[in-house]
Amino acid sequence: MKARIYIRLKESVLDPQGKAVLAGLESLGFKGLEDVRVGKLVEITFAPGANRAKAAGEVKEMCEKLLANTVIEEYNFDLAD
Repeated sequence: MKARIYIRLKESVLDPQGKAVLAGLESLGFKGLEDVRVGKLVEITFAPGANRAKAAGEVKEMCEKLLANTVIEEYNFDLAD
């Protein structure tokens, strides 16, 4: 089983990296873009036979304790076999 965790800045938090990417895309001729937000993808592979409910709880705990700064970031994840 694999967990895919998506972490990004909250909408209320300025994203300077996203602004730089937006400016770069516009300078390359991509028009009509309103905003760009940059985030992270973390993939975690569990050992074969891992319990899905336990894995979901562990991923949430990992995010809350280490992977995401929940003051300024939000996250979501999915589990795939």
